[in-house]
Amino acid sequence: MSTRVLLTNDDGFLAPGLRALRTSAETRWDVTVVAPDREQSAASHALTLNRPLRVTPVDDSTSAVDGTPTDCVMLSIMGLLDYRPDIVISGINNGANLGDDIIYSGTVAAAAEATILGIQAIAFSFTDPVSTDYSWGAEVACIVAETVLARGLPKGVFLNVNIPPGTDGRHFDLTRLGTRSYRDVIVEKIDPRGKPYYWIAGQADDWWGSDDCDFAAIERNHVSITPLHLDMTAVESFGELASWRFDREREG
Repeated sequence: MSTRVLLTNDDGFLAPGLRALRTSAETRWDVTVVAPDREQSAASHALTLNRPLRVTPVDDSTSAVDGTPTDCVMLSIMGLLDYRPDIVISGINNGANLGDDIIYSGTVAAAAEATILGIQAIAFSFTDPVSTDYSWGAEVACIVAETVLARGLPKGVFLNVNIPPGTDGRHFDLTRLGTRSYRDVIVEKIDPRGKPYYWIAGQADDWWGSDDCDFAAIERNHVSITPLHLDMTAVESFGELASWRFDREREG
């Protein structure tokens, strides 16, 4: 039986990153695409619960969903497909998903949803948002996916992969998340009626982290591979919090 791959993204089913990934993936595997019908950047892990979802067939192996990346993965695995894919690949995103970006990323959320549903997954992002040539990035993505399919990810773990432009595809760094700061996050404008409106449109300012963080790998022009898991428990804080005695804080 051939390997069955589900592709999705948060830039929409017409995005060049997804098209390039599909072109490379179809030379290797049996590919199905289920992606949003429009851009859903920064959708995070949102599910659409307040209205029905519409699925529009685009071709024999592509469907467009009027919902979020998480919707696309859940619909596919729980209803649209008559099989469970061997892997879910999300991307290639137009722009980096480094450090804190993963909290907001629909690309990363799609991979996280697949992991929740028990299917191994990878999120891919191209760190140059102005590039229109994703072909080499797509080949790098398939190299990573081939390794995952051959070796298998640990249970509950998925990968967040960032690909810098011009990488030679020979340097892959296993990384931890760094931290990014933004400036001018809220931009206020005035409409023609004199009323204010706002854009959330922060510009990346600086980053910090150790030499083995994702930002540092990209600065070295290396592919950054960050393993993520869904258990967000801050186990290291147990020692301090255990002494707080929450049941007695109101006494005295």
